[in-house]
Parts: sequence; C-alpha cells; structure tokens
Amino acid sequence: MTNTPQQTSLLQARNLSMAFGGLDVFKDISLDIFEHQIVALIGPNGAGKTTLINCITGVYKPTEGNIAFQGKPISGLRPHQICRAGIGRTYQIPRPFMNMTVLQNLQVCAKPGEKDFRRLLDLAGLWEKRHRLAKNLTFQERRLLELSRALSVNPKLLLLDETIAGLNPSETKDMMTILKRIHSEFKVTILWVEHVMSAIMETAHHIFCLHQGALIAEGSPADIANNDKVIEAYLGEEYKFQEK
Repeated sequence: MTNTPQQTSLLQARNLSMAFGGLDVFKDISLDIFEHQIVALIGPNGAGKTTLINCITGVYKPTEGNIAFQGKPISGLRPHQICRAGIGRTYQIPRPFMNMTVLQNLQVCAKPGEKDFRRLLDLAGLWEKRHRLAKNLTFQERRLLELSRALSVNPKLLLLDETIAGLNPSETKDMMTILKRIHSEFKVTILWVEHVMSAIMETAHHIFCLHQGALIAEGSPADIANNDKVIEAYLGEEYKFQEK
C-alpha cells in the first residue's frame, strides 16, 4: 500500500528488553505505532514477536524500558487495565469459552455498555450462528469469533497474532477483506504479527522486522521487500526477485 494516513503516534516503546532467566528474548527495541495505520511485525520464529505483544498487553512486564499508550505509561499495568485503556488483542490459538454461545462470548468480553453485537458478528459472518456453542464452530469461525471478541472491547489499538495462520487461500482472502473493513469502518490502528507475506505486503502501511531479538529494519512494504538484512534473515533472495 502506498498511501500512508496522517501520522499521530499512538504507542511508543523505548529501549525495551525482555529476558527470562538471563536469556534475552529481545533487547533495546524502540518503535512507534502511528494512529490509523496497519503495521506489521514480521520475522523468523523465535525472533520475539509474540513476546513483544505480550509485553504491550501486560502479560509480561519488560525487563527494561517503557511503553506508553496515548502518551501515558502502561508498563507494569495488568492486562485488564491495558485492555480498558483501549488495547485489544487476539491469540495465535483462539481461546473462546467453548461451552458458551457465540453471542455470550462477546457479552462477557465486551466493554461495559457495548450493545452493538450484531454489527460485530455481521462483519465476521457469525450473526446467524450467534446461538451456536463455540466448541461447535470450525477453526476459521473460531478465529473470526476471536477477532470479534477483541473488537468488542472497543479498542483504539488492535493487536493481531497470526490471524490467518492455518487458513486456506480462500479463507485467507476473506480474512484480509475483513481486516481492511475493520481498519476502515472501526477507525482502529492495527499491529499485526504474521508470516503470510503476500497478505502483509498487500495490507500493511508500515513493517517492522525482528531477528534474534533485535529490530533489524522498518519501512514500507517495498522497502522491506528489498532490504538486504531482511532478505538474508527472513525473506530469502527468491522473494526479492518476485517483488521487483
């Protein structure tokens, strides 16, 4: 995508590090997520992408550094506090309440006062299945329910962790259409961890690439597709040839 929306910093990470038992997952990362963008976070498995998402959402407290959202520090807050501040997320493996219906899953997760469940479920194509138990949904439908639950907290920043992983090409295309609609209709900023590069290159305004716990590059999709460090660490020479 070539047109970048007007940029206003929404989330800032400064000199962020995370270690477990003395082992660094990532170290000294600084980045800005700008309002109204779709931002992708890419890199090999083990690069630290999901750990970074977990630090932003309060699952982990960073070993060093700080995170600010809308100009206010959120490092050290608990996950429910960060959620209430306006940050929603999905997980690599959908985590619905299996013995609740689709609608009940939204009701228990939603921001207080949220009533427009039909809009959320229509977007996901789940309104007609609102009374179906989550355990009876297909894998794709559980992913869509996971996305709907994240939207029900009315986030300003939506964090997506491999939302299209495991989907077939047709399902992937449908999910990309839904993500574009979410960005457009809900006016939400998106930070998206993903390995399906064709989807990222078509959808993202800006891309960060992590490798071995370090931020090795950032830029537009075109910049990233032809960045030598990213090609060597992640994409491979074949991808560069295809993108030119």
